[in-house]
Amino acid sequence: MIDLSKSTKLSKEELREIAPSIFSTTPSPEVSSKYSHIPTDKLIDDMELLGWIAIDAKEVKARQSSTKGFQKHLVVFRNPEIVINQLPEGITRDDKSPTGYRKADGTFAKASSIDTVFPQILLTNSHDGKNAFTFTAGLFRMICENGLVVADTKFEDFKVKHMGYDFETLQDTIKEIISNLDLTVESMNKMKATELSEDQTLELAKLMLETRIKDTNNTFTDQSIKDVLIPQRKEDKGFGLWEVFNRVQENIIEGNFEYLTVKGKPRQARIIKNFKQDQDLNKKMFSKALEFVA
Repeated sequence: MIDLSKSTKLSKEELREIAPSIFSTTPSPEVSSKYSHIPTDKLIDDMELLGWIAIDAKEVKARQSSTKGFQKHLVVFRNPEIVINQLPEGITRDDKSPTGYRKADGTFAKASSIDTVFPQILLTNSHDGKNAFTFTAGLFRMICENGLVVADTKFEDFKVKHMGYDFETLQDTIKEIISNLDLTVESMNKMKATELSEDQTLELAKLMLETRIKDTNNTFTDQSIKDVLIPQRKEDKGFGLWEVFNRVQENIIEGNFEYLTVKGKPRQARIIKNFKQDQDLNKKMFSKALEFVA
């Protein structure tokens, strides 16, 4: 599972222990002569010069000995200076309020009302010639310690080819990602401002569950839908699209539901640990939620 909750910089030694393929000094023997090998640790150094530190890493399991050390891997970056503070609908800052916040009806709002989100950048790469450097935006909500990956038609992945890589290209890519943070905030605001009916809540949970079991012979029941709608904390209660999405997303990724096998036997879902599946599923679920924006 991609852990966007981490905030401490990882040393090169820690990164090497988690994902050794990051430090491959040569590419796979199967790449073409035009392939330019850029070690991922070189990008980690360059990202740090731009203010983004590596806080987590993962690599897929090499299925063959010939691919070991060249397999696909991921590095999560955070810039401590870039934070998005979101207030719920109807809550405003008020210096005269003892909590610092006030509701639309004039009563005091809790100080914990603010929803602090840290934008993060997810870098995926491999040394087998099959993947360009791919940068994806991620969000980490402090209110629930639950990571999600942004997916919006206006907010695409950014790719940098191995051939012709230089620091200026990376710098331009990161600048473009940061410039699109306004779109991320816009999506969050729209979701926070959207209230779902009970039927819409059930429909969103159903669509997100279908995304999880797609391409399998498994099915889910009405109880599965109810299970993924159970909030793990008070902040995610209610019928707001933002709250519903976050609690369903967390329960699906964590495997907090049962499904039925092709033989009709109930099975407890497992937590998703493969970062490629985690990343892809998060993006698809976020896209499904955006379809419900009023």
